Amino acid sequence: MNVERPDAARLAEMTGALADLLTDTVDGGASVGFLAPLDRVAAVAWWTERCAAVAAGRLTVWTASEEPGRVLGTVSLALPADKPNSAHRAELVKLMVHRTARGKGLGRRLLAVAEEAAAADGITLLHLDTETGSPAEHLYRTSGWTEVGAIPDYAADPGGVLRPTTIYYKRPALSGSREGDTP
Repeated sequence: MNVERPDAARLAEMTGALADLLTDTVDGGASVGFLAPLDRVAAVAWWTERCAAVAAGRLTVWTASEEPGRVLGTVSLALPADKPNSAHRAELVKLMVHRTARGKGLGRRLLAVAEEAAAADGITLLHLDTETGSPAEHLYRTSGWTEVGAIPDYAADPGGVLRPTTIYYKRPALSGSREGDTP
């Protein structure tokens, strides 16, 4: 599996393949901010909009593929570049794995790649939110993320039903630390 960190131009070339991944993820029931069915044109447009954020340094994206033109996974880090007091943190967003590639460690690998890159870039705090009770929660818990709490009725799942979300954080430079440890 090839994992790459595309620049804005390369990301623009990949928008079709990323749109296919996004529509598969939503069709599979994952709550990643979209309602089902997600139109492929809308998915391409959404990924195209991400190119400007990558070019501006506000978003870092990694993709995983086995063959050219087919992306099987992705993860991103959103950086709060406009907030000087937040330069030490980033939000982990849009961890997606194609349904045909799930259960093979790809999500865990993408998560590790993002965490390692964050630490290398001086990011000392990561945070994320995920649908409470989703399979993603198991991944985050077993990867050393600390649960902060849940917010009821936070977002609609792909079927339009309001679901709670759980907030997590991790200190990537202290990946061996446990909940409650301090830097």
